[in-house]
Amino acid sequence: MHFDNLADLVTQAKNCTRCGLCQYRTQVVCGEGDDNARVMFIGEGPGQREDELGRPFVGAAGKFLDELITVAGFLRQEVYIANVVKCRPPQNRDPYPEEITACRDYLNEQIRLINPQIIVTLGRFSMAMFFDKDLISAIHGIPKRVGRVVYYPMYHPAAALYNGSMREVLLKDAKKIPLIIKKLNKMEQEGFFAKEELENEQRKFEQENLQKALEIAPSGFKVVDADVAVTLHNTQEKDIIAKTDSSENNLNGGQLPLF
Repeated sequence: MHFDNLADLVTQAKNCTRCGLCQYRTQVVCGEGDDNARVMFIGEGPGQREDELGRPFVGAAGKFLDELITVAGFLRQEVYIANVVKCRPPQNRDPYPEEITACRDYLNEQIRLINPQIIVTLGRFSMAMFFDKDLISAIHGIPKRVGRVVYYPMYHPAAALYNGSMREVLLKDAKKIPLIIKKLNKMEQEGFFAKEELENEQRKFEQENLQKALEIAPSGFKVVDADVAVTLHNTQEKDIIAKTDSSENNLNGGQLPLF
């Protein structure tokens, strides 16, 4: 699935029948905001009010999200807001794995077309798309940078509606967003990303050469004993694998300190 722009994506999504949620929706709720937003918020799925109006986060949780966006230093129209699933699950139940999978292409394309600096995940379902082995209670408010993009997990704004103490937690996490942007801009100005990308290309080149070396039988020594040859080959292979694993860790980004 590939779209030239967000308008084409919305047009196709409105007629989507990739999962059973299409049977229950009033409207498809793709998302809204600035097509070139620096910050993209991703929630779980539309609620009743969103389904009626065809817009994301327009209910009670949406009002608090607007406040969080303001605290982060933006107006609602300056960011982009989307959801993991684009159609309302019946009775606002949790989306099923197959429904999330069916909608994943749309979200991936939204991220690609908008190309934000920061992707803010709201709630555990959104978080799980980028942090599938973590607990939101452990990693909320902790930025993870992969290349030029920062993934930033936060609790869902609805959490504050059911638990008043969560309000301050969400506000505190939202206040970090402008600091992250400031750091990213500084890294860009100082040429950090260009240098990192060059280094990653070199690591990738070295990794490919190491992987090719695994496919080549060891040579340059006289085989006196079959067991000796096997030992030499296994030793060489383990060394190459260790170097390859190290290169992959460097290439995959990871949680990096931003402050």
